[in-house]
Amino acid sequence: MIVKALKFGGTSMANAQSIAQVRDVVLSDETARYVVVSAPGKRQPSDTKVTDLLIQLHGEQTEKGKREVMDVIEARFDDIVKGLDLDLDLSYDFKEIYSKVIGGASYDYVVSRGEYLSAKVLAKLIGYEFVDASEIIRFKGGVLDSEGTQQLAFSVLAKAKKAVVPGFYGLDEKGEIKAFSRGGSDVSGAIVARAVHASVYENWTDVDGFMVCDPRIVKSPEVIEMVTYRELRELSYMGASVLHPEAVFPVNVAGIPINIRNTFRPEAKGTMIVKYEDILRGKFARKSNVITGIAGKKNFVGIFLEKQMMNNEIGICKSLLDVLYENNISLEHMPTGIDTVTLVVDPTDDKVLAEAIAGIKERCKPTTLEVHKGLALIAVVGHGMNKMKGTAYRVCKALTDADINIRMIDQGSSEMNIIVAVEDEDYEKAISALYHEFVK
Repeated sequence: MIVKALKFGGTSMANAQSIAQVRDVVLSDETARYVVVSAPGKRQPSDTKVTDLLIQLHGEQTEKGKREVMDVIEARFDDIVKGLDLDLDLSYDFKEIYSKVIGGASYDYVVSRGEYLSAKVLAKLIGYEFVDASEIIRFKGGVLDSEGTQQLAFSVLAKAKKAVVPGFYGLDEKGEIKAFSRGGSDVSGAIVARAVHASVYENWTDVDGFMVCDPRIVKSPEVIEMVTYRELRELSYMGASVLHPEAVFPVNVAGIPINIRNTFRPEAKGTMIVKYEDILRGKFARKSNVITGIAGKKNFVGIFLEKQMMNNEIGICKSLLDVLYENNISLEHMPTGIDTVTLVVDPTDDKVLAEAIAGIKERCKPTTLEVHKGLALIAVVGHGMNKMKGTAYRVCKALTDADINIRMIDQGSSEMNIIVAVEDEDYEKAISALYHEFVK
């Protein structure tokens, strides 16, 4: 039997009109049996997401301030219920939430109520059973208890033929609400998909799929028809943000493909996210492309070291990493030469960076040390790169032709990505140049 798990994001759940579209998507597909939802997002650019209202509610110090924010949240859901012409009374839920807020409810409890109410609305609208995420998702030691969650979710959802589940939260070992990081409803959807042995996990959002590059830089870039989990991890890590990066793990383990879809253009096929091994075995077929996607981030710091006979000095790289660890600085890349090492690190406080530099000078005694702020890292990603001669040449040529200086170039051991560092001010121009070199 084919079973689908679907997750709808905040834009899809923003108002009565968009939720009616969600209803049509679900009810038009008899295999769509399990649905996970986010809290209502923005109705227009100037609007406020319900989760942000709940964060504000938790932070309000006065009872008057709390009541005013709660009134806004209640009005938002009342408008949705009225717009859908639903016979649903949420007044008890509102009273319970407000009472707990006044009583000092935890941050995680308060911010999770948007998903809770959103799921109640959709369950009533489409006639599915409401299953609270607190019944199926468990955290231990502050992190997801993956196996415990899967066993519990399978047991509970096996009893529900069709269900709507709120995303974003579960329970910790103390029985208290624990929330994922923002965007965590994607993870909830993946958990449900794995628990019900779904044939596909459809993640419905407001775009046609995963773009080859950032549409804010290149106008109307092509949609990636198929991307592997490994490619997605590389692209997500470098800033591509259609899907929460942790959402791939539950379904990847189970070999369940993800399909990114557009709630407002359901006719679009979207992007399929699959195992590379399944492509090799012929389970899925995709066009033979040199690259799959391009992504990047700005504002990195480069620390360039040179020391004669560095290659003979045992432990120097360990010393460098020890300094970064002691100063809580995240390392992004570490290309090396015979007498040189480059540390590309996340931006950090100037004082912390200065202490790290002093530590490096003291322990490693480099001949020269330079610090360069304002570096952008760009990843060109694709399984096809390791089979195609001249890919690195094309990357370099595209940037050279665009009059962009390459500060660093690094190819991963998997030969699935090439990472270049350029100046922040050249970032957008570099993305555009690479897109037009490899795509059009």
